[in-house]
Amino acid sequence: MTVTPPVLARARELVLPALRQAVAQLTPRLRLPTEYHFGWVEPDGTPIPPGTARTGKAVRPALAVLGAEAAGGDASVAVPGAVAMELIHNFSLIHDDIMDGDKTRHHRPTVWDVYGVSEAILVGDAVHTLAFQVLESGTSSSPYAAAALRSVTAATAAMITGQAQDADLDGRLDGTLAECIEMERNKTGALLAGSIGVGAVLAGAGPEVVGALEQYGFELGLAFQAVDDVLGIWGDPDATGKPVGNDLRERKKSVPVMLALESGGRLADAVRDAFATSPGPNAVAALSDVLADAGIRDRTIERAHTHLDAALATIATQPIEPGAATELETLARFVVEREY
Repeated sequence: MTVTPPVLARARELVLPALRQAVAQLTPRLRLPTEYHFGWVEPDGTPIPPGTARTGKAVRPALAVLGAEAAGGDASVAVPGAVAMELIHNFSLIHDDIMDGDKTRHHRPTVWDVYGVSEAILVGDAVHTLAFQVLESGTSSSPYAAAALRSVTAATAAMITGQAQDADLDGRLDGTLAECIEMERNKTGALLAGSIGVGAVLAGAGPEVVGALEQYGFELGLAFQAVDDVLGIWGDPDATGKPVGNDLRERKKSVPVMLALESGGRLADAVRDAFATSPGPNAVAALSDVLADAGIRDRTIERAHTHLDAALATIATQPIEPGAATELETLARFVVEREY
């Protein structure tokens, strides 16, 4: 079993109170679905005891904290940026679930499935707006407020671009692996880069250090997404919280699928045949086996390790704090070796 890095719990303990305080600012109608999404309450608002709900991994808050510490700052200066990036990430999840028709996240019904599509759209919009309100109020006395705002805005814009690229690829069977990688760099990598970058910015890091940390984030994002792509097809539903073969059922153009299509021949034909209509359980299971037998699963995992190595090489070029560097390496290895 993969050991969870201590920085995830440390960041959650530091950032969660501020995140809860931010969400509490929403009107009751919007607050309830938001708190439900975060795993804090049941659909009717009944509180869930702390530590019992399955929630997100808190990778982005951890990166913000480590970004500040890597620059020699105190972790606390990263909190407004960490909360903002976590809110941006979750706004994207709420809307993404609607777009993909996903009814399950973290082993629970998604916001749109519980409260309706219209309500979920409004909730996502509110969480998106709240992120910038939190960042503005939390950095009002910081000399780095403007730079932090630019960092979060750029990451958000790139993530939305990635969402659009994802939707475009989902409607085609002539996409390329290069297009898929660009999409995942934007959709996943941008928020990881923005998270560690905003932490470093708020700690007063120079542009070279910020740039290197952001590049680490982009590479980590590609590694993260490659692993997610593997879990989306071959992951254990008890660990991932989603049905087995979910990405194939939804005909997602993930890295494994694009590798298969670019391989050509019978392997590409198998994907096209399965994706010609919405594949049922038997077709999903059969295609999963075909891809695995062809080495697609192993090739995707190899790509994750390649991006991991690139991420670690990037931060090795900068004079960042040794303790933070060690934790960044531990976190990166966890991202690649995780099972959920």
